[in-house]
Amino acid sequence: MSLVAKEEGRSAEEIRAGLAQGLIAIPYNPLHKNCQPCGIGKGLKTKVNANIGTSAKYPCIEDEMKKLTACMEAKADAVMDLSTGGDLRSIRQRILATCPLPLGTVPIYQVAVENKMTPEGMFEIVEEQAREGVDFMTIHCGVNLETVGRLKKHPRLMEVVSRGGAMMMRWMLENREENPFFEHFDRLLDISREYDITLSLGDGMRPGSIADAGDPAQIQELKVLGSLTKRAWKAGVQVIIEGPGHVPYDQIASQMKMQKEICDGAPFYVLGPLPTDVAPGYDHITAAIGGTLAATSGADFLCYVTPTEHLGLPTPEDVREGIMASRIAAHCADIVKGIPGAKEWDIQMSKARKALDWQKQLELAIDPRKARKILEARSHKMDTCSMCGEFCAMKISSEALRK
Repeated sequence: MSLVAKEEGRSAEEIRAGLAQGLIAIPYNPLHKNCQPCGIGKGLKTKVNANIGTSAKYPCIEDEMKKLTACMEAKADAVMDLSTGGDLRSIRQRILATCPLPLGTVPIYQVAVENKMTPEGMFEIVEEQAREGVDFMTIHCGVNLETVGRLKKHPRLMEVVSRGGAMMMRWMLENREENPFFEHFDRLLDISREYDITLSLGDGMRPGSIADAGDPAQIQELKVLGSLTKRAWKAGVQVIIEGPGHVPYDQIASQMKMQKEICDGAPFYVLGPLPTDVAPGYDHITAAIGGTLAATSGADFLCYVTPTEHLGLPTPEDVREGIMASRIAAHCADIVKGIPGAKEWDIQMSKARKALDWQKQLELAIDPRKARKILEARSHKMDTCSMCGEFCAMKISSEALRK
């Protein structure tokens, strides 16, 4: 709490109070030895998560380690290992040993890959990952029989697009049993409390098309997560709520406010949201557009989206691009939220631009590497950029006013 307070420019007491009320979460498993604590929630900077992880077709751990390096260089606040290919244990353990950021996982992926799709197998994997040092876990507790019933009664255009949510639903329908993570939620709380795991209650029914946003299945799942949040807080377990998804722009603000109301202000973690479905190759931009509005309306944690979303596994450069887009969205929101230092950063940049202080502008840039590359390639050590040259507005206006 003290470290988070220092990073946020807040008092330790403010952080403690927010944590006690459930309005702030600090995903931090003491067994993750090199982890730097990060606060997520009310009154804090909007945080950005980056996903990495292997697939069955591309199981190379070295590629994921390059992506992890990109995450750290691009200043992501947290990382999730979503691996589904190769030796999942060794991949996760290597990432944990290297990663100083809070690390999240989706245990149902390992359960499915190792074919341990029994209630006992599910909890066995959760506890195994907790013992290794995982800081937060996405668990799809809200995909229960009632939620699935809403989906069947009110069909969607794209049904279930959450990988973990789809796995959970298939198991329930094939076995004709309730979701073990919902039915035995107290057991999940016991494990989480023992290892200080933050539960990221998954949005298995998030809309994957703007046509499905706000439908009965999504709302029912959110209500379930709201009731589970209260039980978790009572048991002394930290909670983050996951949210949509693909949502039309005019619904984003109301969906954020609805989540905060139903879940009593618990930190909200959103994928995007993406306000249009037609921009493959540019979905990092789409997510940034939706993410800014989401964060100004209550979201606390943005999950990045890369240019390869909906198309394929990202490269390290895709990871970097996705993080930068989400960080821009987060910062835009922090200005509106009145986060200490947010607006001041922009003012310092404006002063550097007025003074034509190129070095200072590069230092202040959210992505100094890219800014420097463009400047050096196109401006050739001029006192103005190659866009305006002698017609630079700053130069003209400053000289005119001095005269």
